[in-house]
Order: sequence, then C-alpha cells, then structure tokens
Amino acid sequence: MDVSDGSDGFTALGRADPLLASRRDVGYESPTPIQAKTIPALLAGRDVMGQAQTGTGKTAAFALPLLARLHIDRRQVQALVLTPTRELSIQVAEAIHTYAKHLGAVRVLPVYGGQSMQLQLHRLAAGVHVVVGTPGRVMDHLRRGTLDLAGVTMVVLDEADEMLRMGFLEDVEWILGHAPAERQTALFSATIPREIRRIAERHLRDPLTIEIEHATRTVAGVEQRYVNVSERQKLEALTRILEAEPSDATLVFVRTKTGAAELGERLEARGYAAEAMHGDMSQAQREAVIRRLRAGQVELVVATDVAARGLDVERLSRVVNYDVPYDPESYLHRIGRTGRAGRGGSAVLFVTPREQRLMREIERFTRQRITPMKLPTAADVAARRTELFKDRLRKTLAEGDLELYLSLVEELAEEGGFEMAEIAAAAARLARGDKPLDVAIEAALDEVPAASDGTVRLFVNAGRADGIRPADIVGAIANEAGVPGQAIGGIDIYDRVTFVEIPLAYRDRVLASMAGVTMRGRPVDVRVASATGDRAERPRRKDRAAPRPGRAGKSPRARTRR
Repeated sequence: MDVSDGSDGFTALGRADPLLASRRDVGYESPTPIQAKTIPALLAGRDVMGQAQTGTGKTAAFALPLLARLHIDRRQVQALVLTPTRELSIQVAEAIHTYAKHLGAVRVLPVYGGQSMQLQLHRLAAGVHVVVGTPGRVMDHLRRGTLDLAGVTMVVLDEADEMLRMGFLEDVEWILGHAPAERQTALFSATIPREIRRIAERHLRDPLTIEIEHATRTVAGVEQRYVNVSERQKLEALTRILEAEPSDATLVFVRTKTGAAELGERLEARGYAAEAMHGDMSQAQREAVIRRLRAGQVELVVATDVAARGLDVERLSRVVNYDVPYDPESYLHRIGRTGRAGRGGSAVLFVTPREQRLMREIERFTRQRITPMKLPTAADVAARRTELFKDRLRKTLAEGDLELYLSLVEELAEEGGFEMAEIAAAAARLARGDKPLDVAIEAALDEVPAASDGTVRLFVNAGRADGIRPADIVGAIANEAGVPGQAIGGIDIYDRVTFVEIPLAYRDRVLASMAGVTMRGRPVDVRVASATGDRAERPRRKDRAAPRPGRAGKSPRARTRR
C-alpha cells in the first residue's frame, strides 16, 4: 500500500469496526491532515517523524494504529508512550482509553511523578497493555524491574521538543536503549531542532517524515479571559461571575458527563435555572433542553463537548470553560458557541495551577493572548444583587395596583408604632427569602491571587534520597511563606532534586522566606528553575543500559539502530 499521500485516512483501519465507532463517538467525521498521513503509515509498519502542533489530532493519529495492533488477550506492556509532563500523560492515557472503549478490556496506565508509586506497582503487577509516562517515572520503574518492555512493539515520543526543552532527551535515549530493537517508533514534535533530528537518526528506521502546516484559527467578536482557581474554588468562582456579570444565557463546559450532571445539580441547588446536557441523554432530551434555552426558561446549560456539538442558540452570550479542554481545537469550538451573527460574546477559562501549560498551548495554537480577569469580589456581587433588587422594586412601583399593600403597611404602622421605612425593609427582607443581599466572603477563594503570567517552577536541591516527600514541600512553602496549600501546583521529586510549581504572584515571597530553610534536618537551596540548567538527575554511568546479548562489539551508533 502506498502510504505517502495519506489518501486512505480512517479507511486504512480496515475492518477495525470498534475503532471506527470510537472515532465517531469523539466527533471525528473525517481525518485531520496529520491523521490522514500518519494512520496508514503506522498501520503499514513504517516509523514516523511527524511535525505537528498540539490541537491537530496527533493523539488519535498514533493511538488508533497502536490500538489496532494490540493483542488484548496478552496482558503485558505492548506499547510505550513517553510525554514531557504528568498532565500530558494523563491526557493521552484518557484519550487512548476513550478510543479503546469498544475493543474490550484494554488496560492503559499513566505513570508519572507525584502519584503513589505503590498504586502504579499494583497496576503494573496486575498487567497493562499500554503505559503512558514521563521519562523520570518510567526510568524509576525500569530500574526497579517493575516495568518490562520485552513485549513492546511500538514506542511513541510525544512532544519531543518539549522534552528537549525540559532536559529529558538523555533520559529518553536511556529508555529507548531498554526497548526491544525490533519495534516501531513514532516521534511527534511541534518543531524539529537539530537535537530531535539526531534522536530520529539514531532510533527511527527509515522514517516517513510528515509535516503539517499550522493554520491559525480565531473566533472574532469574543472577549477571552481567564481566572486562576484551585479545583475546589471553581463553583464559588462561577457563581460570583454569574451574579456580578449580566448575561442572556451561559454555556458551561466540563470534561465528563458525570461532572456535567453533578455541576448542574449543584447550580440548581443554588437557585439557578440550570440544566445538564451530556452523552447519556437521548437526542430528544437534548433537543428539549435547547428549546427551553431558546425560550428563556433556562439560563445555564452545563455540557460536555460531545453533547454540545451542533448547539446554536443566539441568546448564548457567554461561555465558561469550567474545565480546561485538553485539545485547543475543542477550545475554539467551545467559545465559538457565543458571539454568533455579529453579536458580542465573552469566554472565561478556569485554570488550576497544574493547567497553566494547557492554557499556553491554547494561546500558541490561536496566537492570541487570553487576558487575565479579576474575579468579582463579594462586594461586587452584593452591589449587583442590590441593583437588581432595586430594579425589581422600581418595576413593581411603576406597575401600580398597590392599594391593598399600602393599607396593610398603614395598619402595621398604626398597630405597632413602626416607621414606614422599617416596614418596607422587613418586606424587602421577606421578599429576598434565603438569598440575602450581602455575600459571605469565602477566604479560600479571595486569598489566592490571580497570577497574570501564570506559574513559576522552583528548584530545590533535595529529593527522594534525602527523604523528601510532597508533604514536606507543601508544608515548608505554606508555613514559611504563608502560601495557601491549594495554590501550590505540581511537585516532581527525583533522587536528589525536586521541582515545584507556584503562582508567579508568590515567587518573591517564597524565595525570600525559604532562604536558609531546612527540610528533613538539612539546609536546602530554593531558586527559580532554569529552562535548561536545572535538570532532573540523570542515571549514573552504572545505570546505563548494558549491551543486549548478541550485540557485543558494535559501535554505540549501531547498538541503538535497528
């Protein structure tokens, strides 16, 4: 089969009906350019070096062929995907699991630092088909002997240029030295610098090179903003925005159908006319929600990406990304639901400390900055409630027909000696019911400042060998610098060094407070991590892969080629 032109696209999957059903489930009507060129090549056994930006559909480009070649009845690791970060490991693992849902019991395991090693050991011992992991944690398992790559037939290097930027290429080569020589390898990278090309020359066999032009897409007329929150602050942040900023109707996007149902219920409990729309609902149920939305009977719809496909309602003036989409294309589809027909619209993105990278990917993909927003304060919400209530009172006064009520007020004044203003205030309080005009301030929300430029990564010169645990890092930063624990982001602990993410707004305070601090009885140095200088500890020379049987006497270059 000639795979160079990619004309076959999804049809190259042949009779793999479960995979075709899965790609329809996630909304791929036709292959993206990277999928059209990559899928046939990988299915034909070719190695591939693909140059493509995030958001082009490259995960499906390698995941579908990977799944098509799995032997599900053989519970051993058959495919390894290396990613630069824990967030991407989780994202890719979830995507592969989604594509595999019609295949049967396909076991996909993400492995990354910061997650319980015991949990990963238990899952590996039980048997998995696909491992998706960061280089550091994959190396940990290889050293321990808890990850066996003998059955691996396919290795994928995802976002290789990001791994280069983070200083992981040496780790990647060490891992590739432990993989079977007779394997298929796919490398994907947004750019192909000299170092990446050298990796391809050493570890890929006659690869098909695929370059996909990055087309910038934007949504005109939509104001795009973001706010930094922790996971547990999201609901309070959403309700503040809903109350302080008027909108005809709002569409709230979440990642999962369970999340949609739960958030819809919680918003209803807070008095909003909210409904959920997700994949478990029939088409008739979804259409009923849309009808009520168009009629103004619903002010809030909480939806998943799949459920909102095709949703076009003019009165939608705001989109809230309650969960950051993993795919920048999905972000564009989401915010494109507002600002239709020349009308203005707004889009708000909730970003947790660990999701800063996903937001940066969206900005790179759209080549647009998403501007930081100041979350409405409790005073802003109270002022808005007061203004709306005064508007209701003015409308009622203008409508007249108040004679009966005036008589009632006069009787109360005569019988009890109350002032007219006091009686009016009591009536207003009664009318408000259980929704007072003032707002109880939630300190957890107000004490975490929005970091307009995201997060900063700190380097600590102590790690596992010194007994350092995540609790030590969080405790030291929280106690010494007064940083709320929920503001501290990802923590990566290696043998002798540790990296931790914090909001940029706290950087100077943390650096000043942590000068001379001790952890586990020893002084440590805390500084801003360099993009290239502070790297995770490399394997010592004795940990390098030993030559495999039958390969003695060959040059290092020959040993790594197949």
